[in-house]
Amino acid sequence: MAAMLARSLASPLQLLRRGGAAARLAVTRGLRPGPSGAPWAARAAISTACHLRAAAVTKPAPHFKATAVDDGKFRELSLDDFKGQYLVLFFYPLDFTFVCPTEIIAFSEKANEFHQINCQVVGVSVDSHFSHLAWINTPRKAGGLGHMNIPLLSDFSKNISKDYGVLLEEAGVALRGLFLIDPNGVVRHASVNDLPVGRSVEETLRLVKAFQFVEEHGEVCPANWTPEAPTIKPNPQDSLEYFEKVN
Repeated sequence: MAAMLARSLASPLQLLRRGGAAARLAVTRGLRPGPSGAPWAARAAISTACHLRAAAVTKPAPHFKATAVDDGKFRELSLDDFKGQYLVLFFYPLDFTFVCPTEIIAFSEKANEFHQINCQVVGVSVDSHFSHLAWINTPRKAGGLGHMNIPLLSDFSKNISKDYGVLLEEAGVALRGLFLIDPNGVVRHASVNDLPVGRSVEETLRLVKAFQFVEEHGEVCPANWTPEAPTIKPNPQDSLEYFEKVN
């Protein structure tokens, strides 16, 4: 059984290595698996080629500077531009794909809610800024993005994806990494999804609000916390107030 499993994982990886760009594109764009589930197996096999995460929680976020499409125009964007604000930096695999526009549009439509809590949102992929602009100029009914309320950053060199530890080396695309960076440039949250599953914008908003609450009030947030819910005073005696209330 172990030998059969090893062969099932090795075969798609060998196909990727021999098949060049077309084979890699088929994997990264999430073609439906056949009866054997080969595309997903291929992704599992190549996942070990992803860099170890370089952007670590509690550590300074890796610096970046690159060209973005912001409000339909090209401009240079760097981590320094967000000093004094929270930043949600999210990576996605490729322009003109399938799950990606649903995530990007969802973040764009919530941009004002993020702005109201002193938080900016930036999307990143390995595509060029020209590709980003072409996708933005494509109607949503045709799989495009339409008008964007958030910038899309070009990581054409793949250096940002490498620095944040989300680059799949064999496929040449980024996993769905999401990093919450605080006003001091420190990573407070990091999560990475495999390619076929999108992320929750509402959960991202909740996390930003939770970290901001802790910073302001000095109390900690329990599981499933929302702004209306009770919090915990982080010491053995005073924490009993919370546990007596909820149990």
